[in-house]
Amino acid sequence: MGPVEISVVIPVYNSAECLEELVCRLTREFSRLQRSHEIILVNDGSRDGSWVKILELGRDCTALRGINFRRNFGQDNALMAGLRAARGSVVIIMDDDPQHGPADRGKLVGKVEEGYDVCYARFPWLVQAWWKNLGSILNDRMANIVIGKPKEIYLSPYKAIAGSVAGEVAKYDGPFPYVDGLIFRVTSRVTQVEAQHHPRFAGRPNYNFIRSVAVWLRVTTGFSVFPLRIATFLGFACALVGLFLAAYFALHKIIYPGAPLGWASTIVTLLFLGGIQLASLGLVGEYLGRAYLHLNRQPQYVIREVIGGDEKQP
Repeated sequence: MGPVEISVVIPVYNSAECLEELVCRLTREFSRLQRSHEIILVNDGSRDGSWVKILELGRDCTALRGINFRRNFGQDNALMAGLRAARGSVVIIMDDDPQHGPADRGKLVGKVEEGYDVCYARFPWLVQAWWKNLGSILNDRMANIVIGKPKEIYLSPYKAIAGSVAGEVAKYDGPFPYVDGLIFRVTSRVTQVEAQHHPRFAGRPNYNFIRSVAVWLRVTTGFSVFPLRIATFLGFACALVGLFLAAYFALHKIIYPGAPLGWASTIVTLLFLGGIQLASLGLVGEYLGRAYLHLNRQPQYVIREVIGGDEKQP
């Protein structure tokens, strides 16, 4: 199979109801634009009929390529499989429901063809739950610190990447990839365009609160030691406060030898220091656990089946 102009990489999880509409929209759009393309659907261990639907669509759509995982490995792991399979000079990443409009894809691709390495879609308004909007904001603020993201860039799941940059990102072989973090390791030539976020076509969103927290932890601990530095500074601050309190209580005892010391203040202090110690140990454990799994070569993903294309997946 020869090169194509545009590859569309889509991780799929329990979205059988959306796939036919999604593929139809993409096919109509690229046919109208007369751009050679491929659509790569990575089934991330879906529990519904998503893979059956991908097989069905693949019989009618020659541009469709499917990758089926043996179990659920996570969205970014699915993206890594799609990036390795992509052959386009521009790679578009998007979600598996048609919330990302076709009219905005031309703007994303246009910015990459102008010379930018990556172009993100920035949504003025997101059609999703309020807590997901809050999580996106917190994740964005943390990314400013730990991966050096410019403050004005919004880390959207809808983006276009130059094929050469996608190839560099795909070289990462750790078990906990975070594609946006890897992008900013590779390049700083990043821009964004405004796009519209549409209501979900069918079904329910796959991301819940626990998955959002997992993404936040991946951002926080996967690309920086900043959380460990916070724990260190908190430890020094608590030690300094403890030193002043020890001096205060010693002086208070000398001046007022008969005054009883407060039980409440002791308990509060113990709980406060114990909480900081446990949180710090948890952070250290998170880093050690990730290092352990990396050293033991935990795979990013395991592929059961591939359709379309003539090359084998790693």
